[in-house]
Amino acid sequence: MLSKRPIFYSTVLFLLLALVVCYLVYKGWGSAWWMALVAILYLSLLIIGATKIQWNFYIKSIHKGNDNRQVALSFDDGPATHTATILTILKEHQVPAAFFCIGERASKHPEIVKQWDEEGHLIGNHSYHHGFNFDWQSTAKMQEEISRANKYIATIIGKTPTFFRPPYGVTNPNLSQAILNTHMHSIGWSIRSYDTTAKNEQQLLARILKQVTGGDIILLHDSMEITAKILPHLITQLRNKGFSFARLDTLIALPAYE
Repeated sequence: MLSKRPIFYSTVLFLLLALVVCYLVYKGWGSAWWMALVAILYLSLLIIGATKIQWNFYIKSIHKGNDNRQVALSFDDGPATHTATILTILKEHQVPAAFFCIGERASKHPEIVKQWDEEGHLIGNHSYHHGFNFDWQSTAKMQEEISRANKYIATIIGKTPTFFRPPYGVTNPNLSQAILNTHMHSIGWSIRSYDTTAKNEQQLLARILKQVTGGDIILLHDSMEITAKILPHLITQLRNKGFSFARLDTLIALPAYE
């Protein structure tokens, strides 16, 4: 519930601060610009809170597991251009992963979705369209996207996902309610690879490796060629560091399907 999230306490604090400022202005001890400043600070906090999924500002998301020697790989935006290559690498190295798929793409490539499941990977929900306007939609529209994606996934594999990763990692009150209404778990990450903007393979690999600790959920994208290129090295070097790979639901000890 929002009453238990940082947004609630931030709003209460803002209202109290606004009352104090109003009183000071009324007494002639302050300027009306103070109120504008308080409002700007509050709006800035709301925006930053929406983009920082790890803050759990609008809804509690799961970002990390408890095992100090295991990590989980997760891939967003598939089925995509490099999904097949990534699946081959994962199979060769015997690594389970989580694929947060876009429902529209899943409906066009059911064979990939079936392959994910048959090869032991977890399938999560990443909305139906993953449109640029997703975060501006009403609760009802967001809920419809989540349910529609789940419907297509369930049609293909006979199981309904319970893990949802918000598009772009952005949350807000509407999405919070949609996630609650659909009985999903919001899943974040503890390491964001930034593979969608990376140009140098060695720099991308080094950036991930220097951050890894036990229990990490690593965010990657199966739409990126650079991700497929570094994946064998990432797996090998993580194992050399003493880490093993767990499927996401095992790492966080929650059921991935209804």
